[in-house]
Amino acid sequence: MREYLLTLCITAAVTYLLTGPVRKFAIVAGAMPEIRARDVHREPTPRLGGIAMFFGLCAGLLVADHLTNLNGVFEKSNEPRALLSGAALIWLIGVLDDKFEIDALLKLGGQMIAAGVMVMQGLTILWLPIPTVGTVALTQWQGTLLTVALVVITINAVNFVDGLDGLAAGMVCIAAAAFFMYTYRIWYSYGIEAAAPATLFAAILMGMCLGFLPHNMHPARIFMGDSGSMLIGLVLAAGAISVTGNVDPDNLFGGSERSTVHQMVPVYIPLLMPLTIIAIPAADLILAIVRRTWRGQSPFAADRGHLHHRLLEIGHSHSRAVLIMYFWSGLIAFGALGYSVNAASMWIVLGVVFLSALGLVLLLLPRFTPRAPRWAEAFVPPRYRRRRSAELAAEAALAAAEGAEPQPRTPVAVGVSGVNGATAVGSRSRSAR
Repeated sequence: MREYLLTLCITAAVTYLLTGPVRKFAIVAGAMPEIRARDVHREPTPRLGGIAMFFGLCAGLLVADHLTNLNGVFEKSNEPRALLSGAALIWLIGVLDDKFEIDALLKLGGQMIAAGVMVMQGLTILWLPIPTVGTVALTQWQGTLLTVALVVITINAVNFVDGLDGLAAGMVCIAAAAFFMYTYRIWYSYGIEAAAPATLFAAILMGMCLGFLPHNMHPARIFMGDSGSMLIGLVLAAGAISVTGNVDPDNLFGGSERSTVHQMVPVYIPLLMPLTIIAIPAADLILAIVRRTWRGQSPFAADRGHLHHRLLEIGHSHSRAVLIMYFWSGLIAFGALGYSVNAASMWIVLGVVFLSALGLVLLLLPRFTPRAPRWAEAFVPPRYRRRRSAELAAEAALAAAEGAEPQPRTPVAVGVSGVNGATAVGSRSRSAR
C-alpha cells in the first residue's frame, strides 16, 4: 500500500507543479477559444491541461518501475507499456483538437486506433463470466471488438461530462478510488497477481485527477481540454479491461465453474461494464446521442442539454451542481463496490436507498428555497427575505404590465435654468426624434 501511495503522490505532485507552466504555454500558444453558446464560463480560459496530466502519468509509471514490489508489474506484464502507447496517441490527438478543433469523426478514428494499439500489445478482454453459462472464452476478434468498444464509449462518456469546472476530474477520481479499492482487494485478499496492473492504473489515475483539480475548481484557471478528458477516460477503461481480461473467476472461489460465476456476478458488474462505475457520464452520453439524433443533428454536435446544464437551469449554483454530480457518482461507484463485497447485506441496500432519497432532495433544493422569519431578515442574504422577495415580484409584475423594465429612482434636479437647462431639454428632444 505504501508504494501505491507514493506513486499516487508523485503523480499528483508532478501534475500539480506542471499545470501552472502549461497554463502559460497554452496562453502563448493561443489555445484559448472564444466563449461558445454552450459554455458556462464568462471569460476565455486556456486549455491543454492534459499536457500536465500526461506527464504526471509518465512520472507515475516511471516511479512504479523502480519500486521493489511494483517493479514486478512491468516484468511480468506488458500492460503498462500498452497503456502508455495508447495514452500517448490519444493525448496527441487531444492536444491537436485543443489547438485546432479537429473533426469529430477524425477524433473517433484516433480513439479506435489508440484502443487497437493497446489490444496489439496484450491489453484486451480474453473471457467473460456470464450468469447461468459460466466463463466464456472470447475469440480474438470478439475480444478486440469488445475492448475497442469499451475504450471508445468510456472516453466519450468522460469527454461529454467535462462541462463544468472540476466536474470530469472529480468524477473520474471518485470512480478510480472505488476501482482501486476493488482491485487491491482482489490482489491481496485472493493473491491474484493479474489484478496488479489495474491497481497501479487506478492509483496513477487518482494522482492525475487530484493534481489537476486545484487548478480546475471553480473558477477554473485552466481546462483539461480533450487532451485531458480523453486521456483519463482511456486510463479508466484500461484498468477495467485489464482485470476483466486477465483475472479468471475460477481462481477466486472454490466449487464448480457455474457456482463460481454466480458468486462473482455482483463483483464483475463494474468490471465488465465500466459504465457502471461512471454511470452518470454514461447516462449523459446516451441521452445526448438520443437527443441529437431525434433533432436530426450529428451525435457529436455540442449543445446545452447535458445533465450539468440542466442542474444550472433548475437553479443550482455552479459549485452545487458539481457537488451533486460528485454525490451521485460516489453513490453509484461505492454502492457497486459495497455490493460486490457483500451482496447479501441488507444494510448496504438500505444505505443506498436512503442516500438516493437524500440525493433527490438535493436535486430539488432550488424549488424549496427557505424564507427566514421577519425578525431574522436583517441577518440573512436578500434572497431569503420575504419582504424583499415580495417587492421584487411586485416590481416585475408592474414592469410586465407597462411593457417596460422598471427604471431606477433618481433625484430630481431643482433650480436648473438658463443655458444648461435649455441644453438638457434640447438634447432629450433630439434623442427622442
